Amino acid sequence: MTLLEEDRRPPLLVLVGPTAVGKTELSLRIAQALDCEIISGDSMQVYRRMDIGTAKLPPDERQGIPHHLIDILDPEEPFSVSMFQQLCTEKIEEIRSRGKLPFIVGGTGLYVESVCYGYTFQGDSGDEAFRARMHAYANEHGPEALHARLAAIDPAAAKRIHPHDERRVIRALEVFETTGRTLSETQAQTRGDDKRSPYRLCLIGLTMDRAELYRRIDARVDSMMEDGLVAEVDALLKSGVPRNAVSMQGLGYKEIASYLSGDLDLHAAVELLKRDTRRYAKRQLSWFRHMKNLEWVDVGTQAKNTELFASICAIIAGKFLLDLEYIR
Repeated sequence: MTLLEEDRRPPLLVLVGPTAVGKTELSLRIAQALDCEIISGDSMQVYRRMDIGTAKLPPDERQGIPHHLIDILDPEEPFSVSMFQQLCTEKIEEIRSRGKLPFIVGGTGLYVESVCYGYTFQGDSGDEAFRARMHAYANEHGPEALHARLAAIDPAAAKRIHPHDERRVIRALEVFETTGRTLSETQAQTRGDDKRSPYRLCLIGLTMDRAELYRRIDARVDSMMEDGLVAEVDALLKSGVPRNAVSMQGLGYKEIASYLSGDLDLHAAVELLKRDTRRYAKRQLSWFRHMKNLEWVDVGTQAKNTELFASICAIIAGKFLLDLEYIR
């Protein structure tokens, strides 16, 4: 691998895109071609025993490619963007020490971007008493009332965060409570256009026709149901994982938990999951469109998989100044 001598920053390959767009399959081929080790850029795949709802690739389907930051926490444990940033940065150095190319693959935009640009986070240790008060407020007055409190102090964050995403709403309120600055102000500072990455980045984003993406999302949810999502969520709850745990706020888990508690019938829970996943994909695309230097690839416009792979290889070769013959 030959890189420009004047740029000493270590290379970092990143593949992002909305859920169900096809990142996993493509990432395996890229990793094989470039001798990569993959780091999951997904905030939910860190949890053990949460496989179906997180669309986790089984170990026997990883083609011998090392995958990192998967199955590292129990579902009862909290996880945050600052924790991800620290763990991911450490993994990048480990992978480089083995002479491999670090390759982040995932759809959690803030998590991925925090590593790419070295974000700093204030007050992440958390104010448990404040969180408890906010959870109690939401239980008494409803999630919309809690979301209204956020809208009053940080309209931009309130627009991005769904009213029922209680964990993120409370986190945004907590940032203001502990730092005196809104989450939007903090993110605007860390996402400044002049912020230089500690890495030589190659950022690739996958997209496709919105209608086709939504069709694939619906099909994925149906497949998860056939694979046993209800049994997976039921087992987690019966093992003592609380419904308000960070892990149980993930897509698939909160909707099915509502069914298991009797709040929804199964059909309504599945339709809600499909709707929420489509909305999440829309938010993912919105986030990625604001990432600087992202090279977009429309996976629906390539006539063949070979053409798609060739297009991506050309992008990588251009960014890292590789000889295309190196990419096998």
